[in-house]
Amino acid sequence: MISWIQRTFQHHFKIVFGVILAATIISFVVTIGAQGGIGRADRTLATRDFFGRNLGSPSVPSADYQRIVNDARLSADLQLGYANLDDEQLNNYALQRVAGLHFADELHLPAATPTEIEGFIRGLRIFADDKGQFDPQKYATFRQNLSHSGLSEDSVLQVLADDIRMDRVQHLLDGPGYVLPSDVRDQFVHMDTSWTVGVATLDYASYHPPIQPTDEALAKFYAENALRYQIPAQMRASYVDFPAAPHLAAIKVTDAEVRAFYNADPSRFPSKTKPPAPAAGANPKTPAITPPETPDAAFASVRTDVAAALQQERARRAALKAASDFAYDLYENKVPAAGLDAYLAAHNLALKPLAPFSEDTGPKELGTATDIGAAAFKLDADHYFSEALPTPSGGAVLIWKGLEASRKPSLTEVRAKVAADYYEEQRRQAFVAQGQAVKTQLQSRLKAGDDFTKAAATVGSTLGVKIETNVLPAFTLVKPPAGLDDNVAATLEHLEKGTVSDLVSTADKGYLVYAIDRKEPDPKAAAARVAEIRGQLAAYSARSGSSAFLSEMVQNELKRTAPPDQKVQ
Repeated sequence: MISWIQRTFQHHFKIVFGVILAATIISFVVTIGAQGGIGRADRTLATRDFFGRNLGSPSVPSADYQRIVNDARLSADLQLGYANLDDEQLNNYALQRVAGLHFADELHLPAATPTEIEGFIRGLRIFADDKGQFDPQKYATFRQNLSHSGLSEDSVLQVLADDIRMDRVQHLLDGPGYVLPSDVRDQFVHMDTSWTVGVATLDYASYHPPIQPTDEALAKFYAENALRYQIPAQMRASYVDFPAAPHLAAIKVTDAEVRAFYNADPSRFPSKTKPPAPAAGANPKTPAITPPETPDAAFASVRTDVAAALQQERARRAALKAASDFAYDLYENKVPAAGLDAYLAAHNLALKPLAPFSEDTGPKELGTATDIGAAAFKLDADHYFSEALPTPSGGAVLIWKGLEASRKPSLTEVRAKVAADYYEEQRRQAFVAQGQAVKTQLQSRLKAGDDFTKAAATVGSTLGVKIETNVLPAFTLVKPPAGLDDNVAATLEHLEKGTVSDLVSTADKGYLVYAIDRKEPDPKAAAARVAEIRGQLAAYSARSGSSAFLSEMVQNELKRTAPPDQKVQ
């Protein structure tokens, strides 16, 4: 995986690299739903088998799930050289690793040897220098910092050994890796062409043209975009609150429990140890090198915080158990909705109101958690109470009151939002039109022989537009200048020498790119480079086969263990 594609895209085009990564190790989208049903607290700790690992549920993640996610995070960081996966990507990669390792067990693939692990380490991006070569100093620094990260050498070695087995699985499943000569040439030309460009930047954030919509224009805009303003179905509900705070006084924790809680995720509690003061007479320009802090010292500096966090977690679990017991009693005693008030009074409980909410947003009083919204929308007159649901303060049981159907509001109700949306649409259109006018005049002056910076200044003065210019000296996409905007780089694919691109409009800027010079490379003079690209494209093409196979494994396993009322997309 650590290859030319990664070196190029990781450093220079992270968005493009993310797409490639999504197509290889993160090529599927899955949803792990919460378990349904009513029961006591032990029943709320859902079990979701996944190739012998318990995923638990989103509300109560299992220790297995935390472990496989942490392993996947470490694996991705080591192989990519940076931590840049969002939660969804990380979750998907974690599940694919579990599937791949399960398949490796089925094939009886051998464990990695120390020699193989050593060779694998030398190819990891995190330990590579600017030329992609193994840097012993980076590796030594990583080992020295293990104690601060909460990782042990054994845990890192296990992840590396698993990654080697994953590589074996992927090699067995890889396709033939066909690549067309035209694809190789196109990639070679795209990445190795030398560019000298001028960039004209227009500021959208400060662009506020006078736009005064008429009633007729707003009515027409509203009619054409009515679905945008549709008010979704609104749930009317209340809830019985079970806060964690009353349980805190009864929670006692031992030293061993606090340390075990800390060891499970040391990164959650950064050390509070202050660096030692420099010795008298020390040279401030040459800071002293201090040995890394020991795990015991790091723990001691945050023990109070760890104990408080553990107590809070156990108090929340106690609150969730109380909520679960309440819901179970309603279920066991078949308490009807009409008898709920009497039941609550007899148990010194009370309902708390919730403002109407949609399924996507959830109740704002409970933190607008979407899983709470989803649970609420499963309720009706016959099943009027939910199972115990975790909340920021503890636990809760929702009580159904009714459902307001989705409806189309009148223009009067949403006039302010319609007017704001209309203005923004017209503003964006006007900005693009202004950019086109700038392009037309700029192109004309450049053809007449004007210097790029001078031409842009003249056009800006003529049209009353503030234009900032920047001329980038010759570069290739293999080695682009620092800070090259991805939007600017994207225009080069279809830009010819001496031409100006169309306006590239972003959230707060607009870019026009002028190709001052463009020199294509000669494939005959760079045979080794062409061969390298052919090999990398072939490897990428081949990897799609294993990616698809493992994705299907994940999907099938999630479908097999999905609760009856949930679907895996």
